[in-house]
Amino acid sequence: MGKRKILTDKDPALHKVCRPVEKFDGRLHKLLDDMAETLEEANGVGLAAPQVGILRRVVVVDTGEGILELVNPTMLETAGEQTGMEGCLSVPGKYGLVTRPYIAKVRAQDRYGDWFEAEGEELIARCFCHELDHLDGIVYTQVMERFLTDEELEEMG
Repeated sequence: MGKRKILTDKDPALHKVCRPVEKFDGRLHKLLDDMAETLEEANGVGLAAPQVGILRRVVVVDTGEGILELVNPTMLETAGEQTGMEGCLSVPGKYGLVTRPYIAKVRAQDRYGDWFEAEGEELIARCFCHELDHLDGIVYTQVMERFLTDEELEEMG
């Protein structure tokens, strides 16, 4: 396994639509393993392949329940609404106020190509939406209401 470099929001790769994964092979497995390690070392909750320079529809998420791998994910349904703080490993040191669904359900493939569904609320829903946006070339700064001030961040603890 190996840690990969996380691109910043100035990199044009982060603003491109990713292609679907067609081969479920050792290269994909290495990418998923590397992304999980990179996510863990960066202390993040989600990482999309374009953030490490790979324009494929691959996401890893870890909100404290262990790594969830999503290959070729699509949003099936959303419900409710939440507005809160959001950050991104590609936008270091900045946080914005973003409105997302409260519940999100995705359909994706695992590293072997088998389809499954995953659903979550609050942080998981926010993470699903944020990471799937990355696969379509959207960074949260494009959908946020505004950046949070240092004072607001201090108050949030």
